[in-house]
Amino acid sequence: MSVQEFDIEIVPSLPEKLRRLEELANDLWYSWDPLTRMLFENLDKSLWIRTGHNPKLFLRNISQRQLDEAASNSEYLKKYERVLVRYDAYCSDQQRRDGGKKFEANDLIVYFCAEYGFHESLPTYSGGLGILAGDHCKAASDLRLPFIAVGLYYHRGYFAQLVDASGNQIVTGSVSDPNHLPIEPVVDELGEEIQVSIKMSGRNVLIKVWKVQIGHISLYLLDTKVSQNSAEDAEITHQLYGGGQDTRIKQEIILGIGGVRMLRKLKLLPTVWHINEGHAAFLLLERLREHREKNEPLNQAIEAVASNTIFTTHTPVPAGHDKFPHDLLMDHLGAFPEKLGISVEEFLALGKATHGDHDFNMTSLAINVTRHMNGVSRIHGDVSSEICSPFWPQIEPHENPMSYVTNGVHVPTFLALEWNDVFDEYLGKEWRHSQCDPEFWLGVKKIPDDVFWQTKQTIKKRMLRVVRNTLVDQHLRNQVSEAHIERMLKLINPENPNILTIGFARRFATYKRGTLLFKDTNWLSSIINKTGQPVVFLFAGKAHPADEPGQALLREIHEIGNRPEFVGKVLVVQGYDLGLSRRLVSGVDVWLNNPIYPLEASGTSGMKAAVNACINLSVLDGWWAESYDSDNGWGIKPSPNENPEWRDNEDARTLYELLQDEVVPLYYKGLAEQGFSSGWVKTAKHSMMTVLPNFNMNRMVNEYVDNFYLPAARQGRKLRSDEYAKAGILANWKTKVDSAWREVQVRSFITPPAQLQYGQPVAMQVAVQLGGLEPQDVTVELLLSRKVYHPAIYAQWSQDEMDVERLSYKFKPEYALQDTGEYLYAINFNPDWCGGLSYKVRIYPHHESLAHDFEMGMIKWL
Repeated sequence: MSVQEFDIEIVPSLPEKLRRLEELANDLWYSWDPLTRMLFENLDKSLWIRTGHNPKLFLRNISQRQLDEAASNSEYLKKYERVLVRYDAYCSDQQRRDGGKKFEANDLIVYFCAEYGFHESLPTYSGGLGILAGDHCKAASDLRLPFIAVGLYYHRGYFAQLVDASGNQIVTGSVSDPNHLPIEPVVDELGEEIQVSIKMSGRNVLIKVWKVQIGHISLYLLDTKVSQNSAEDAEITHQLYGGGQDTRIKQEIILGIGGVRMLRKLKLLPTVWHINEGHAAFLLLERLREHREKNEPLNQAIEAVASNTIFTTHTPVPAGHDKFPHDLLMDHLGAFPEKLGISVEEFLALGKATHGDHDFNMTSLAINVTRHMNGVSRIHGDVSSEICSPFWPQIEPHENPMSYVTNGVHVPTFLALEWNDVFDEYLGKEWRHSQCDPEFWLGVKKIPDDVFWQTKQTIKKRMLRVVRNTLVDQHLRNQVSEAHIERMLKLINPENPNILTIGFARRFATYKRGTLLFKDTNWLSSIINKTGQPVVFLFAGKAHPADEPGQALLREIHEIGNRPEFVGKVLVVQGYDLGLSRRLVSGVDVWLNNPIYPLEASGTSGMKAAVNACINLSVLDGWWAESYDSDNGWGIKPSPNENPEWRDNEDARTLYELLQDEVVPLYYKGLAEQGFSSGWVKTAKHSMMTVLPNFNMNRMVNEYVDNFYLPAARQGRKLRSDEYAKAGILANWKTKVDSAWREVQVRSFITPPAQLQYGQPVAMQVAVQLGGLEPQDVTVELLLSRKVYHPAIYAQWSQDEMDVERLSYKFKPEYALQDTGEYLYAINFNPDWCGGLSYKVRIYPHHESLAHDFEMGMIKWL
């Protein structure tokens, strides 16, 4: 017989002495301040775990007796007051840091992203993109930037994961109650909830707004679960990456168009717009509509919107970019062409892909209507330049407007608390404000080796306890016998942490090759079962519920872990989230990453591991290709073989050789005799010293400030002066250049002699047919490089190395050649180089208001 249950909630009252616990619970500052989280955990450790480390939910479930006892506990009150002193000092310090000092008083950066990962207590993330966005916001707060963020509120979040006895991923989860989350509804001066609306498929969809406080900055989350909406529309923001393409496009319309309307409703006036991945690119259409309502020509509107907008792509393959069929787009946004005053064909052309795909491509829209764009590592920047090169067809990929900023991690979030204490003692408390100073971090050498090792082992013990408890729960639920569980977890022993433990934790996608380790199980078994040198591999991560190949990888690892030779040595841990991630990256000894090159856009988990004295063993892709120096970890040089099977076999062979010959022997060398491996400590210290100052989030955000935010703010100010008159001038100039460019030609007029003595000037003149353009409308440039005597050597150079070996000289316009209608340009310079040199001459459009020299994609060569 079923019996109906009814819900009732009895909320305890905070004692006056502890009333600010609620304030702390509503500011995600706690997500990077472990002492704040410990205030809650110390009240009731069991409840802290049961409430998912969620301070707000915790305070609604703790007993009144426990709160009253804490309010009279002098030791607890001392800790509470110490946290409040630090929190108040952080909040009251409004002084901008680093590049943030260069912004003008009215500048405001707005950051759009589909997901944000701050802490497991706010489930608005699925993986790396969201965690990066969360870290970006935290660093913006630390640097006191004029910064806000916009996203979506997902009532169900992403999903929680269980793993069954066969290794199948079980999707679970529940709908969050907003009252239990660190969010508050945004209300007007009368206390009424703020709402905006969007017309989709012929009906108005209402959107409410939630606000999240992250230290000094605010995040606004859009939510369609409004009583006036239909059941279908109320479900739009129900789940992150849930449903099919119809749900996806609706979410992206809400994020982009709804986000702009929300900002206008709140009278927030951004001067810099940052689109983090293409999901939010529809904001460009809404901003174009605003300009067109003022009767601005479309080309002027595009220049005005593009001038102060940044687009960051995280996708390393063309197929991975968001796109929608035209009929689906027009079903939801069919009124937009009319609002923009253009034809349907012109509207669709804004998102036209360059590689033959006929869908509306969000990356194409972003590139067409932004002027500042980047990938997320040096390699990914190169890959993105290649993918997007058809937008600038006459420009070499390495010179087109696609740049890069390598990702970083928010050190205070992921650095284990014990390292804070060690750094305070041996480096001084100023380490917190010296994150980007490589010289400062050489001080890690001063930490005694035994202290360094023991600190790591203390953190590792805590990780082992968490992993052990998770695995016990996992296998008991799957009805595995306690005897077998003990056998499986023999090496997951917090009392004996001196077992080499290697972690692999990330999204389970096929390109990440979670099963590469098992290409030759006999070889692997011989490595990890060597007497006296055991090795444990911990695997964790989620596959998207629709990604069956990714889930198959998880099953395969689970099945291999059940083989007799791998029992207790290969373990799959369920429930990967930010909480488990912090434990793993801080506790394991080696961080394994072996994606298919060059498909790892950046990766950040290895950075988090390295700042916690974990050593990377990774394919030289993404960020690791920039960090690896032969002494700070191990690099798997990617196989050049294009055959996938041979490529994987060769990469696996390199992995086995490194494990067998370097990783395992180094860990155990001297461990039995002196209690730690001095060679291992040396490598771990060098890893920490090289990774922390170069791959932290402060460095990354400061690069965005210097290379993107400040230039975008300046460009936006320039083009919006005089009611966007300069945007109109630039747009009309581009139209003129477009029509004239086919007539532009350059030819030699006077060439330099084939040989000169050092110190003699090089003089050259060229004649340019301008096709109706003015002399100042173009740049004529000579590129000088060293002559290539050994092509095989130069073939091994990177583009950066080749650019160092190239100098640029600009021609000056002289006078018109009356008999030919051409214009004469001349150059005179003294090169510093000797030996054989080569030069090339090119011409391209030039205007003082261009954001990038080659944004028009036009160039011609002599």
